[in-house]
Order: sequence, then structure tokens, then C-alpha cells
Amino acid sequence: MKGGTMVENAQYLDASASAPGSTTPLETAWVRVREKLKSEVGEVEYRTWLRQIVLGPLDEDELTLYLPTRFLRDWVRSQYEERLQTLWRAEREDIKGVELQVKRGLPEVSMGDGDEAEEGIGEAGEIAPQIAAPENRSDLAVPLDPRFTFDTFIVGKPNEFAYACARRVAEKPSSPGFNPLFLYGGVGLGKTHLMHAIGTELTRTGKVSVAYMSAEKFMYRFIAAIRSQSTMEFKEQLRSVDVLMIDDLQFLIGKDNTQEEFFHTFNALVDAGRQIIVSADKSPSDLSGLEDRLRTRLGCGMVADIHATTFELRISILEAKAKASGTHVPSKVLEYLAHKITTNVRELEGALNRLIAHADLVGRPVTLDTTQDVLKDMLKAHDRRVTIEEIQRKVSEHWNIRLTDMSSARRARAVARPRQVAMYLAKQLTSRSLPEIGRKFGNRDHTTVMHAVNRVTELMDQDTSFAEDVELLRRMLEG
Repeated sequence: MKGGTMVENAQYLDASASAPGSTTPLETAWVRVREKLKSEVGEVEYRTWLRQIVLGPLDEDELTLYLPTRFLRDWVRSQYEERLQTLWRAEREDIKGVELQVKRGLPEVSMGDGDEAEEGIGEAGEIAPQIAAPENRSDLAVPLDPRFTFDTFIVGKPNEFAYACARRVAEKPSSPGFNPLFLYGGVGLGKTHLMHAIGTELTRTGKVSVAYMSAEKFMYRFIAAIRSQSTMEFKEQLRSVDVLMIDDLQFLIGKDNTQEEFFHTFNALVDAGRQIIVSADKSPSDLSGLEDRLRTRLGCGMVADIHATTFELRISILEAKAKASGTHVPSKVLEYLAHKITTNVRELEGALNRLIAHADLVGRPVTLDTTQDVLKDMLKAHDRRVTIEEIQRKVSEHWNIRLTDMSSARRARAVARPRQVAMYLAKQLTSRSLPEIGRKFGNRDHTTVMHAVNRVTELMDQDTSFAEDVELLRRMLEG
């Protein structure tokens, strides 16, 4: 709060009051602001999050509003602070800013047991929007994304087991050994896609009720139910579904009260023969911070790992996405993206979408040059210093020869030509001298490296296809 002289009454106004019985212009304005907020967000959301705001002092041109807990302060700040600023400025021209602060001992609306134990939750991550107390089963579930189906999921060695498990659960929920189904893997590898695909498949008949939500959403709905004194209704609705899917379970680490509620929900559903599907970034045994009893229950069903993608799988994903878009994307560009963006399928698809959108908007075809220009910010994050070992590996993969052939005495053209290209790229992309490069290729003389550089340069002038191959490798390797 800014220092200075109080210019209006600093006495606090109970925010739960509904009639304009104020004695100062500031309190009268607060009643109007509160009513506008209530009409904008609705009665349930207002009662859950905003009713406990208490009017504080106006110090020069800055107004202070108080909340009883840090959790509420963080929530209101992230969701409503900008709107509060706008409404107050419309009411009072002399108010230039609104500051939200925590003040202990303020009158609180009854929240039910367990609220204070979760007080610091708001600091753990990004807050989910539009949280309200559940009123019917449909409120519990996030709508399934129609793009994420089994037909659009590209299967390869890294994810084929997880895909098969997801298919089994979609066909026969609560099968012995498959309840719960626990999917884990890194960011952007397809866990959420498989969960949506399961939900879509199960709801086609209309005979199975499915609730899908993130662990974060589960927590905030649970807290909202506590605040609106509807926890029993929340529990009954959640435990009445046939299939419960919780995404990103790692978010519950450190949230003891929410873990407790999830554990009891888990037991109730499994005991009733209902299916539970969970995803996380690590296996149950590696999720330190979860209660031991919860980790044990999560690991008692089917645990399926989604491994990092291979080059072949990334190419398959890009080819499928490009085909679905109807835009021609040269294979060289797809190979370039598959080599450069290796850790996150979501980021890989995002890069392709940007290229396609750019081509559509400017009316020019997708090329390697436009790819590097359009994606330079994204590709910069993947750049790194090139080593001769990396060059040898990339070239060997490109021409499908053994890495040991780079330093072998074999002279067959199928081996010699890629070796020459690797020497050429080592000269172009590293600061190593010719003798140093020669030593990395089976202790060859520097004149051999010089001959390789000259020969590759000649072939690039004579053969367009060969030049494109070399250029593609150079673009993938250069930092």
C-alpha cells in the first residue's frame, strides 16, 4: 500500500452485505461494484470466490481490498483483479489502482472442514478458469476433444503398448488387470490424446458416463465444493460415473487433503466395478510426494509407459498431419522438422501448423528456406554446438549405414560417399582443422579430407538431388 494520508473512512465493510446501507461514498461505490461483479460472474461463482472480499482503505489514489486467506487472495488476483480495477475506475475517477491483500481475522463465510489445510494451494501452479460448485454430472467433466480419437493417433514402437492398453479399456472397461489404467510419459507424447480417445469411444453408445478432468481441475472443484458447502453432492456425483479419467496426476503432489479425497473416490469407484484411468509424467513408484497407499493402488492395475518418439514415428506423425491439412509439404521439410524437434510431439505439430498457416496466408509454397525463417524462434531453442560425432551419426542415419563405417577402410560407394559428405560437413560446421577431422575418420590423412570436400562440392553442382540431401543435413546440424 502506498504511504500517505487517509482520505476516506478506512473502516471495513462486510462483503456479504447485500443492501446499500453504507455511510461513506466509498462504501456506496463498493456496493455497486459488488453487484456488477455478481451479475457478470453469476451467483454461484460470486458466492464461491468473491463474497469474502472486504473493503479496505483508500490511500491517495490506491484502494486496498482484503481477503482472509492467501489462497483466496491469489485466486482473485489471477482471475478478477483486472475486472476489479476497471469497475472501480468507472465508479471513482480518483482511484487509479486496486491492491489485494491478505488480512487475518476478517469475518469469513462458512467454508466447511478442511479449507485451511489447503490454504497455500494457489501457489502450486496455474489456476483453472471457470470453477464453480458442481450442480449435475455434466459439470464434472471437461468436454472431450473430437480431434483426439484412436483413428488420429499415430502408432509406433514408443507408444504401441500404451495404445493397445487404451484400446482394451475402451472396448472392455474394468477388465481384470486393467483397472486402474495408468499412462505415463513426458510432455507432449500422447497421454491426453489416448485418454480423450478412450472417452470418445466409450460415450459413442451413450450407455457409459465418463468424467474427464485434469488433477488441477479436480482439486479446484473439490475446494469449490467445500466453499459452497456442497462436498457431499460433489462426492456423490463424482462416484456415480462409470469411468473417471484424471490427467496429470503429479499436480496433486503436496496437496494432502485433495489426495485424501481422490484416494477415497478411487476406492469407491474400483470397489463398485467402475473404471479409473490416470496419467502422469512418471510411473507411480517414481511419484515421490504422493501418499504410499495411493501410489500402491495406482500401481496395482496396468501401467503403460509412452517412450520418447523415434525419428520414424515423428515422420509418420508429420506426414499424417500434412495430409490432413491438404497442403503440400515437401518430404525434405518433414525430415528437417523430425530431426530438429525431437522431444515434444505437441511442439512438432505446432511447428507444422505454423508452416501451413504461413503458406496459406502469404500464398507461397513451403520450402526449407521458409521453414527456417518462419520457425527461427522455435528452432533456436533446439540449436546446439555441432560435433564431428554428431555429424557422423546424422549422416549414417540419413544414408542407413553403420556408424563404424565412418572410420572403416571400406571403399564401396554406398559407404565412401556418405563418409565424404560427413567430412565436408565437418569442415563447414566445425572449427576443426583438416588433420583433426581426418583423425576422427579412422586416422585419415588431411589430403583425404581435402579431396572429400572438393568432391562433394563438385557433386552438389552437378546433382540437384544430392545437393538437397547435403543441404538438408547441414540445416539439421548447424547451430
